Amino acid sequence: MNVRKSFFGVSLWNFFVPFAACLLLAAFFGKPVGAGLLWLVAFVLIAAVFVAVHHAEVVAHAVGEPFGTLILALAVTIIEVALIVSMMMSGGPATTALARDTVFATVMIVCNGVVGLCLLLGALRHHVMVFRVEGTSPLLSVLIALTGLTLILPAFTTTTPGPTLTTAQLIFTGAMSLVLYCVFVFVQTVRHRDYFLPVGVGNDDAHAPPPAKQTAVASFLLLLIALVAVVGLAKMLAPSIDLGVVAIAAPQSVVGIAIALLVLLPETFAAVNAALRNRMQTSINLALGSALASIGLTVPAVAAVSIVLEMPLALGLAPKEMAMLALTLLLSVLTFASGKSTVLQGSVHLVLFAAFLVLSVIP
Repeated sequence: MNVRKSFFGVSLWNFFVPFAACLLLAAFFGKPVGAGLLWLVAFVLIAAVFVAVHHAEVVAHAVGEPFGTLILALAVTIIEVALIVSMMMSGGPATTALARDTVFATVMIVCNGVVGLCLLLGALRHHVMVFRVEGTSPLLSVLIALTGLTLILPAFTTTTPGPTLTTAQLIFTGAMSLVLYCVFVFVQTVRHRDYFLPVGVGNDDAHAPPPAKQTAVASFLLLLIALVAVVGLAKMLAPSIDLGVVAIAAPQSVVGIAIALLVLLPETFAAVNAALRNRMQTSINLALGSALASIGLTVPAVAAVSIVLEMPLALGLAPKEMAMLALTLLLSVLTFASGKSTVLQGSVHLVLFAAFLVLSVIP
């Protein structure tokens, strides 16, 4: 018997880590996290992230591109939406800007941190990274429309005070965000699927035999379990992160940034791994696709909760955040306009990401 593949073609480590992480989550969720437990939670969280990436790659190989990258983006985002909605329902007025801060942090982390890291590390190994303009342009056009509609316009409406929307405006914004995201998914997976396929897909593992059906199904289920554990363990670490934020006298929004960084770890590792294998289009699909999913699914969900529970919802960004978002979108358009990039583009994105982190801590 093959010990490494004794459970539906999945190794012992990759099979048991998601369950162990969920057991740890169930045993200690909602309880104070001491110093010893903090290190254990951090270790299990990192292990769950790596296992989630492994299962995502197995599923991606089984279903092909771009469906594989879409599965990971949707799985992470759906769990993230559930986390935000649950916090909104239990947090009261203190969570008014939670959805906005989470979405904005996701866009900045993805477009500058993840994309910059992929471009830099990929170019260091392969010199020039190549991707499809016909694939990146739709991603950017939808991202620009969604961020403008959900994060910028609410700050300029006059019917309600502050960065808020009326019920009618909120229904329209949520509905249009969901419709636009669904149209994009249709274009990516059905109508123009070839636009989002990696350039030169035959130069690496494309000819490797696909995993057995039972292995692919097991990996998909284990991926979902691992992602639940990642989000739950990240939430367990949130109070410790909150104490650290208070200790350095940083704004409360930094907590959301830290949690977003943890939740995005699976997609980050998967995207970087694809870039190192010279599959930059896959990295872009993962990165920008997750940003689109974050807005297209999160905003309608929180809008519905806000309307049903009659909770105030702040969506519009402050001027500083608007400037950072505008710089990010402009830089992304320039980076992806030619279909090629070098270490320079990656470095510029990472510098802008560093500026985002510094200005978040020291506004």
